[in-house]
This record gives sequence, structure tokens and C-alpha cells, in this order.
Amino acid sequence: MNTLKYSKFSKRRTIAFLSLLGTSQLHLRNPYVIAFWSVAFPGMGHLLLSKYLRGFLLFIWEVIVNYKAHVNLLILYSFLGEFEKAKQVVNIQWLSFYIPAYLFAIWDSYRTTIDLNHAYILAAREDAEIEPFKIGTMEINYLDKRKPWVATIWSLLVPGGGQLYIHRLINAFFILTWWIVICLNAEFLPSMHYTLLGDFQKAKSILDMQWALNIPSVYFFAMYDAYTNTIENNKLFDWEQSQFFNKEYQNSNFIMPLKKHVRD
Repeated sequence: MNTLKYSKFSKRRTIAFLSLLGTSQLHLRNPYVIAFWSVAFPGMGHLLLSKYLRGFLLFIWEVIVNYKAHVNLLILYSFLGEFEKAKQVVNIQWLSFYIPAYLFAIWDSYRTTIDLNHAYILAAREDAEIEPFKIGTMEINYLDKRKPWVATIWSLLVPGGGQLYIHRLINAFFILTWWIVICLNAEFLPSMHYTLLGDFQKAKSILDMQWALNIPSVYFFAMYDAYTNTIENNKLFDWEQSQFFNKEYQNSNFIMPLKKHVRD
């Protein structure tokens, strides 16, 4: 029987992968925080984990089925105490599709976070070499230091801008696209225009609350995602630099002296 032997150059697990479209990495996350974002909007927890295909599917499912079931209007009227109106507006058939997928998104993002935390611990112990630079005909991606508050400000001005700043092109395109779709369907910008003019009645009349209630989740998620991933990218840059210096500049035969502390 052939036995697979791992050399010091082989990689069973790695903490990061650079591509032309962005950087995916493992790092410790709080499962409750990831689950919270799935509660706020299914798919967002998975996007934070860089589980893009699953995240996109759940996100689009949430938009379509939520709209068909009128879940946002159900929530709005329930909070306003208009329970009869809430019962009339909800579509029970679509709501039956909505609930199982909603619960699955929360459970799966929580479970996956725990699994990826375990994978990160093993990958960190292996300390496989990180590729810091990727270049192609269309794009260049590389590890470097960026400022978290700058990423947050760009996401504040336009959701997806912070992701572009830290070169998370997949997330940037997805968030920006859906931000435009949601704002257009909600008539959000015209409503803001009339609000600034002081015509609150007109602003209220044109705003579509079914779509508008999606705006806070997308808006704050964009800022949170950009901020946290900037911090983690900075840590990854430090990690790769440490690997490089240990490999190129530290003599493997050098014995680190131990400093003894003598009590008085």
C-alpha cells in the first residue's frame, strides 16, 4: 500500500487563496454574529463566509419569495398593530415556501462557521505558504495594508464601494447590483428627494415599503462586510510578511536565548 507523505512544501490546508476576483480566507468568526446576519437577510451570513454560490442562492430566494409572500408588509403591519391588515396582505402559499429556507439559512450559516473555525485552527498550525500576488490580463490582486474606516466610508456612500476598495469584486458587484434593484423598486431616491424638500406626504405615498424594508439590511451589511474584511486582510498581510522573513532572513541554526527573570 502506498503511503502519502507530506513534505514541508505540500499544502493540505491553507488559510487564504488569492484570485483575480478577490481574496478568500479562513479566520475565526463568531457563529452567533454570522447567524444574526442570516436572520437579518438569508444569504448574508454565507457571503461573510465567502460561500458565494450558497449565499447568492439564498439571497435571491429571499428577495423573490419575500416579495411574493409579502413578508415585509406582514412584519410592518404587525409592528403597527394592524393585525387584520397583516393577515389580509400575506400570501400563505408563498409563506409556506419561505419559512423552511429562512430557518435553513440560519442553521447552515451557524454550522458552517463552526466547521470553518475548526479548519482555520488546523490550517494555522500547518502554516502553509500564502501566495501574496496574482496578476492576469484583466486584473491584479495583491496583499497590502488598507484602512478599515476608508472601506466603511465608501460603503456608506455607495454599498459595494468598500468591497471594491479591498478588491472583493464578486461581493462588490453583487451588493451594488442588488442595491440598485432594491432602490429602484422601492422608489427610494425620489422619496428621499421629496423628504429633503419637506414634502413628507408625497415621499410617503411613493415609497414601496415591501422593497424599502430590504434597504437597511443591505446597507449595513455592506459596511460591516467591508470593515471586517479589511481588518482580516491586514492580518493576512502581516502573516505572509512574517512567513517571508522567517524563511529568508532567520538562520535555522540560530538558538533563541531564553531570558531568565530573577526574583528579588
